[in-house]
Amino acid sequence: MTLLQVADLTVRHHGPHGPVTAVDGVSLEIPAGRTLGLVGESGSGKSSLARALVGLSPVHSGRVLLDGRAAGGRTLRARRRLGRRVQVVFQDPDTALDPRMTVRQTLAEAATAFRRLDRPARAERVAGLLDLVGLDPQLAGRLPRQLSGGQRQRVAIARALAVEPALLIADEITSALDVSVQAAVLNTIRDLQRRLGLAMLFIGHNLPAVCHVSDAVAVMYRGRIVESAPTADLLRAPRHPYTRALLAAVPGLPPAPPPPDAAPLPLAAAEAAAPAGGCRFAALCPVGPARHAERTVCTERDPQPGAAERPHRAACHFPPDPDTPGPFRPGPDTPEDERS
Repeated sequence: MTLLQVADLTVRHHGPHGPVTAVDGVSLEIPAGRTLGLVGESGSGKSSLARALVGLSPVHSGRVLLDGRAAGGRTLRARRRLGRRVQVVFQDPDTALDPRMTVRQTLAEAATAFRRLDRPARAERVAGLLDLVGLDPQLAGRLPRQLSGGQRQRVAIARALAVEPALLIADEITSALDVSVQAAVLNTIRDLQRRLGLAMLFIGHNLPAVCHVSDAVAVMYRGRIVESAPTADLLRAPRHPYTRALLAAVPGLPPAPPPPDAAPLPLAAAEAAAPAGGCRFAALCPVGPARHAERTVCTERDPQPGAAERPHRAACHFPPDPDTPGPFRPGPDTPEDERS
């Protein structure tokens, strides 16, 4: 069952030189109990999309459906319904938590947002939430400044879970943490998703971290979803040049072989504007018109990701063959059902 459905969503911000399109016609679905990873570099529109889903950024056009009904709305009832079903954990726990409130006060406030609890029940709920995210209940009396960065982020996760949401949006929740702490928080998120049956939109720019917790991954570039696939398929055979470039940049992974006619990536064009009406990745694409003059379609027509029912979709006019391997290749002992 589809919990969240986003159709042709566009978000625009007012910049000093006019409107700026941060999210451009994005469509995606998150089934109940599943995790969709959203990956892309800084400025690709990931956080703008997350904020629009919970009503923190105005939607220019498109639809957001939650449980088959339009999400959001201006009425208090609509906002409360959205807050009850969807919660967000933001990137920086230092700004997300009130520095004047103890952990106990923060979690108790969230736990009683949609139901009444007496004092013993509140205390039990706070202790249960701390235990759920791997924290000692003895920390309940501390202020945020008395906690480490990883502990503060776990408190922020516990606060989001206090209302028992159906969908959790985790927006770059490990980027402000040390590498060793990141791994622990990622494992906590993965464990929570399995234990609670949460649906989750996990946003990040670290592709291995996103893949670690996600059932499927969508790759975002300049406001558009350029590729989406089940996680194993995306790692095994990425079909968009941008996805392949992201994988090639991961330390320790063997790079995905380039398409047969690929040229070196023109890094000097990194800041080049996308051609009007064409593929916005054309200036960087190793197989695009920068090297192959006959492929003018890349500068004339914006590629579409393909039919929604396809599990692996890429917005590219010249994707590599589906059998072209990525950095993860199935070995001879890989079960047949995991090779496809």
